[in-house]
Amino acid sequence: VAYSPDGRYLVTASFDGTARVWDAESGMLVSSFNGHASPVSHVAFAPSGTKVVTASSDGTARVWDVKSGKPRSTLAGHINGVRVASFSPSGLRLVTGSDDGTARVWDPETGVTIALLTGHTDSVRQALFSPDGTRLLTASDDGTVRVYDAESASTTAILRGHDNKILSVAFSPDGTRVV
Repeated sequence: VAYSPDGRYLVTASFDGTARVWDAESGMLVSSFNGHASPVSHVAFAPSGTKVVTASSDGTARVWDVKSGKPRSTLAGHINGVRVASFSPSGLRLVTGSDDGTARVWDPETGVTIALLTGHTDSVRQALFSPDGTRLLTASDDGTVRVYDAESASTTAILRGHDNKILSVAFSPDGTRVV
């Protein structure tokens, strides 16, 4: 579940391969996104609040128009399920994390892969941009967190120390720390 940036809508993911946008105040259905062949594992709004990205175990992520419910682009390229997807602060880029052990940076309008982020040896459970959009963070079942430069897609740090899967990771609001 995710709220739109203005708090007006929320989007829910479903095991049946759909996602739905609801009016947060009235609870009325605004739109329904149908098209994934497998469960939807993650949903997120674009900073503008006009688009939603859905990630699915069918190996794709899709960008949708909130009001019409129509697809805008399909992000295909991962060879296993997509666990997570999130927009950059500007909304001009999107990052996905997959069970194939990679993350990808996309142009959300065209569905074209801009960068392939490699290095993990197991599923990528979390992938997100820093608050200023200059770095990317990924968390993996391989027990590591990786920091990437968003422009060059090069690894700038590998954070080790966990003995098991890392399920979640976040930047501090000012982007200077990682938890």
